[in-house]
Amino acid sequence: MPYNWRKSSRSGQGNNCVEVGRTPNGAAVRDTKDRSAGYFTTTGQQWSAFIDAVKNQRFD
Repeated sequence: MPYNWRKSSRSGQGNNCVEVGRTPNGAAVRDTKDRSAGYFTTTGQQWSAFIDAVKNQRFD
């Protein structure tokens, strides 16, 4: 089960974003608008690759 759910401080007080939680093997992501819909998980390696891609603007 994921724990330590958090969202970006840049998202303000809105509920139009995602939250990230820790898992024993990586991370979990869920939609703040519908937390009851569940979440998806990634391995630590997958999460690191995603964060690296975001930081290097590969999705722009």
